Amino acid sequence: MEEKNPSKHNEKRSKDEIIELIVVIMLGITALLTAWGSWIGSLHGGNQATSYTTSNNLASEGNSEYNAGVQQMNQDMLLWNDVSDMQMEISFAQGKNDNDTVEKVSTQLFFKLDENLSERMAEAIGWNYMLSEEEKSDPVGTVLAWLESDEAYTSPFFNEEYLAGYFETANELLAQSREALEVGKQANANGDAYGLVTVIYSVVLFLLGIVSTFNNTKNKIAIVAISLVAFLLATIYMFTIPMPTGFNLASFFTGG
Repeated sequence: MEEKNPSKHNEKRSKDEIIELIVVIMLGITALLTAWGSWIGSLHGGNQATSYTTSNNLASEGNSEYNAGVQQMNQDMLLWNDVSDMQMEISFAQGKNDNDTVEKVSTQLFFKLDENLSERMAEAIGWNYMLSEEEKSDPVGTVLAWLESDEAYTSPFFNEEYLAGYFETANELLAQSREALEVGKQANANGDAYGLVTVIYSVVLFLLGIVSTFNNTKNKIAIVAISLVAFLLATIYMFTIPMPTGFNLASFFTGG
């Protein structure tokens, strides 16, 4: 018995073959892009872990430097208190013309400054950090000459810029720690974005996998159309996500 509408049957068969071809091509491309998205997402995850570790290490070093800065500042403050007391003692002795006390305390002050002052603090109070042989040979004269300057009586601890110097290294390390943390957060966000892309591709693979279960050609076309739209949206979105920092595809083949 002959078919009533052979042309319709051939047309339906032709559409089904085209749909099957489209499905096969899309399955292959989607599978490849799913694998690509998973790989790139894992690289972002690796960068995230590295950045967080770097951030923690820098924060630890920064806190250590901060504590060292506090300790050094306290030591310098105690030193300055001693220096101030000895300055006053010399000034009182000079007022009483007590030369013996002036020489004694000036000599003590000389060695206290020479042995304990940091270069930075010496500069702040006008003391010559690198004394000449002539200055070393005359400690009393060197101290008395220094006491004639205004800087000798000006506490550096009223200078905010000077105080900030104790924590300069610590602040730099903590700033680097925050930068590394932000890089890690961005890598985490990018990794999550690639995770979303792979989920959408998985939905596309599922839809393409069930196309053959439908007998109606219109239903097949509808499922393929939905899959294609989802595929395009995921692909466009994927290309808006930055690649991992330092990513170089050639290095994976050359070992670089």
